[in-house]
Parts: sequence; structure tokens; C-alpha cells
Amino acid sequence: MVAKYEMIRNQLKEKIVTGDYLVGAKLPTESELMAQFSVSRFTVRRAIADLENDNYVYKVQGGGMFVDDWRSTPIATTSTKLVGMITTHIAHYIFPNIISGVDRAVSKQGYSLLVANTHNQPSRERQALLSMLDNNVAGLIVEPTQSATNQENMDLYERFAALNIPIVFINAIYPGLEHPVVKQNDEIAEEHMVDYLFKKGHRKILGVFQVDDLQGVRRMNGFIHAYQQRPDLALDSATIMYRSSDPINLVQKKVEKYLEANPEITAIVAYNDQLAIQIYDLVREMGLAIPEDISVIGFDDYLLSSYIQPPLTTMTHEKEHMGSDAAKLLLQAINGETVASLNYEPNFVARESVADRTE
Repeated sequence: MVAKYEMIRNQLKEKIVTGDYLVGAKLPTESELMAQFSVSRFTVRRAIADLENDNYVYKVQGGGMFVDDWRSTPIATTSTKLVGMITTHIAHYIFPNIISGVDRAVSKQGYSLLVANTHNQPSRERQALLSMLDNNVAGLIVEPTQSATNQENMDLYERFAALNIPIVFINAIYPGLEHPVVKQNDEIAEEHMVDYLFKKGHRKILGVFQVDDLQGVRRMNGFIHAYQQRPDLALDSATIMYRSSDPINLVQKKVEKYLEANPEITAIVAYNDQLAIQIYDLVREMGLAIPEDISVIGFDDYLLSSYIQPPLTTMTHEKEHMGSDAAKLLLQAINGETVASLNYEPNFVARESVADRTE
């Protein structure tokens, strides 16, 4: 449970960082804060003392409390051995492997890892970023939240830059930011998978993509580009787009309706393996067989993808290797070294979920 002084400190800090209270603005008096939060004067003073120590607030004797110029505060060299990691999920799908890779790499260098989970919500990302600042992390690894659409927390990323706290992004990076990023060549990989379907005799293919993150946008672009290279098939392509906040049953319903209205579809390319496995269930509920009636392809080579029936055709995802590489880049940046982004070329994994229609 958060102590009352921490709640006051965090709320005031957020209003300062977001610009509700501008630099030089006068803050509410101690009495006003006591009434607003129903706390004692001691609790208010403890919260303000923390903000003073972090250079967010200064006091004028007899004049009140004011917002300090926190953006231009000189930064002391950090002595913490703590690395932060913000990811959209923690406990399922490919994320435990990524986090494990980070943890192994930082622990070898004597660092501890602090992990935060945004559930792919910008508001939770904001809370995580503020928490990382409070914990004085030496560096930060971030999987961006809704990277194709979210620009809500750019002020906090600017704060990290002002504090000279290095950041390494994984999977994607927000447009406009200049940090190293460790990602995969999603667009070319997706184009390769569609070409594979073409070679197997498929013409009318449905692509289903999450488009509020850049991975999904890149994969959809690869899908479209594959058809653009085949003008004779260009009109046979079809896409369904969805957001991470859309309930999965709504996404499945869209796919079901499209398949019912377009029985000539012979293959589905899913945004990732997690969605592909859910599409398996949908296709079977419709009385169709995989791959005889509908072929299915995923992306990420999720652990379960080789055990479901039929085993899922997919593309590899570096997972633990990605986490390890991101951590190594971050540690180099913490040590003052110049680092460059990494872009993996995924490997295609052909399994039994695709039927050969050339025969």
C-alpha cells in the first residue's frame, strides 16, 4: 500500500512533469494540501521534502512553494546498480524469455533488474516511467506501448534524456525518438511468408494484423508489398486490422464473418502465433480443417506452436537473445560507449499448417 506522503509526492510530481504546474508556478500551500488530501502537516512536509531533494520544488521563506526548473537541473553521476525494464506484458507469451535474457546479462555485470508491466496501456507506461525515475535507475530497456499511436509520454522520455539516463528499445521505437533499438525485420519476414504461400498455390489470403504497434504495421506492410510484387494477384489480398484493446472475441468474429462471406480464402496470415492459435479454434468451430480447408501462418515461433496440431508454420523471434543483446547495449551506453541499433533477420519455420495447393 502506498503511504500518504508518497501519494501526495507522486501526484504533485506528475502535475509538474506533465506541465499542469509550470516551472516557476506557485504550488498550493501546506494548509491547502492538508485539506485536499486529508492529511497532517507532517505528511505534507515529508512529501515536499522528497520533491525538494529531487529538484522539483523549492521554497521561498514567507513566500510559499514553487516549481523548480527540473528539466535543466545538473545531474550527478548515478551510483545505482539498478536497470529498469518496461514491457507490455510479463508472465505470458514470449515475454518471460525476453526478460530472462535481460536479467542474465545485467546480473553478470552486478546489476539488479526492476521490471514494470504496462499491459499495453499508455497510462500504465507513464506510471512505470515515473517509478523508474523515482528508483534512480542507471538505464532503461523499453518495449513501447502502442508504439504506432502512443505519443502521451514523450515528456518523460525527454526527462530521461535530460538526466542522461540511457534507453534501449526493443521490438520498436516511438517515432521521433533517437535511441538504439533491437528489433526484427518484420516487413521482409512477412513478405517472405506470403511468397511461400504463393509458391504453395494460395492466391486469396487473409492477413490479420494488430495495428497500434509498429511490429503489426510492419508485418502488414510486408503482406501488402508481397501482393504488390504480383499485380496479377493484387486484387486477391484482404486484411483485417485490430487494436490491442479490442476483445479477442471481436477479432475472431471479424475473421469468421470474412471467411463466411469469402469462402475462396485458402490461407490466413496472423499477426503472431498467439493469434494464430486462437484462429485454429475459430476455424475448427466453423467446421473447417487445418490445413485442408484453411492454411494458417503465425509469427514469433512461440513455444506451443510446435506442439499444437497441426504444428504451426511461423517465423522465429530472437526472444532471449533479443533481451540479452538489449541489455548488453544498455550496459555499454551506461559506461559511456556509443552503441548502434540491431535488426535481426528472422528464420522461416515451415511446419504442417500449410497445404500445398499446386498439386
